Amino acid sequence: MTQSKQNLSLAESLARYPADRLALVHEAERWSFGDLDERSGLWARWLTDKGVCTDDLVAFSRGNGPDFIALVFGIYKAGATPAPISGKLPDFEREAILDVMQPRLYVAPAMQPEKSAASSSSSDWPVAASWKACTSGGSTGTPKVIVDRRPAAFAEGTDFIGIPSDVPILVPGPLYHNAPFSAAVFALWKGCTVCTMDRFDEHAVLKTIEREQVEWSIMVPTMLHRIFRLPQEHRVAFDLSSWKMVVHTASPMPPWLKEAWIGWLGPDHIWEVYGATEGLVRCWIGGSEWLEHPGSVGRPIGGARLKILDDCGHEVAHGANGEVYAMPAGGPQSSYRYIGAERRATADGWESVGDIGHVDEEGYLYLADRRTDLIISGGVNIWPAEVEMAILRHPSVVSCAVFGQENEDLGQIVRAVIETEDQDLTLKSLCDFLSDYLVRAKHPRSIILQKEAVRDDAGKFRKRAATVNDLPKEMT
Repeated sequence: MTQSKQNLSLAESLARYPADRLALVHEAERWSFGDLDERSGLWARWLTDKGVCTDDLVAFSRGNGPDFIALVFGIYKAGATPAPISGKLPDFEREAILDVMQPRLYVAPAMQPEKSAASSSSSDWPVAASWKACTSGGSTGTPKVIVDRRPAAFAEGTDFIGIPSDVPILVPGPLYHNAPFSAAVFALWKGCTVCTMDRFDEHAVLKTIEREQVEWSIMVPTMLHRIFRLPQEHRVAFDLSSWKMVVHTASPMPPWLKEAWIGWLGPDHIWEVYGATEGLVRCWIGGSEWLEHPGSVGRPIGGARLKILDDCGHEVAHGANGEVYAMPAGGPQSSYRYIGAERRATADGWESVGDIGHVDEEGYLYLADRRTDLIISGGVNIWPAEVEMAILRHPSVVSCAVFGQENEDLGQIVRAVIETEDQDLTLKSLCDFLSDYLVRAKHPRSIILQKEAVRDDAGKFRKRAATVNDLPKEMT
């Protein structure tokens, strides 16, 4: 077997690098690869003593930080598959996920391996058939588990969304989410120093990039919006010369914001990856290419394919919106398996996760929104993402989310939840502002103002859970 084709396991990856090389930076904590290797070995022995076997699912809840990562690599060393769950969930939601998942073990936040436990040796490290199992509420709110079909080993030379080797990178999002989890694990496999934080803070991000000489990072558009809202004198006060690349994902990025980032740090700095945890397809586009195809999320890479189907399952013409279906490079059902859900697939194996969009004649994908999030108000189709992008232009808006609410007269009306410090913002003043960007039928019929973040650090807002009863008093 040639070196370029050799599979290198995640379990063995930590020991490949010098023990004194810096592996993790989290707030004031700094762990070397030796620290991480030793701690994950303790976890591996603890897990096997608890009965964890090869290919078992091990669910756990941990906040961001070295202990999260050490447990993940301990699970790999036990030959099992990590299944991270948000520690912020109420007991009811967590138990619903565990009931669907049925893991071999759930590692609660307070659990720790005994320091006196013997660390397991490399001879004890089988390679799990799946390297991750992430959870999602999906479009229905019903828990489901997405088990990746790729084993916990990668071929040497494998690329993942431009992550370099042996350099500091920044993953400021919650590690229990698929994209931050995947980036952090893969970066450590490549010998990088991974910087994480308890929660996203725009000043702390820029300070970390400067201090640690970060070269690569992954963020969601909400994070990029918060950074760009900083006064220019604050942004330019930091030395960001090391920061070569930021990849954004998880939700649509307003074109005006992308243009602003390109104007600030250059087109080669900003990249976008589109895909889903299911791994059906990954689209990829850099800033220079995006300027030639504004609004696109890129073209498929890695051998996956796309096609756009109408409600009857017929392929539509280039430029026409429909539901986005994909075929992974390995063929039908090759990229994942569900626990607790059924695939949305055609008879010949093309699958959809519910996104709506179109493909142009050159194969570039343009997204509208999720099929399940479409608002139909008075017969008008309204995509929340379009309205959100317009609202984010308002100088007083930090973040927002738009969703539909049932209405006896119109069928549905548009509601917007807005994070702002400007408590004088009114529905009328907002709609006056939006008149330059949206037709009147797409304007919110009510707004809800709050000082707290609308979206979490993964860029997510639970639209289906937002009802009149669980949100602050609205303004109509």
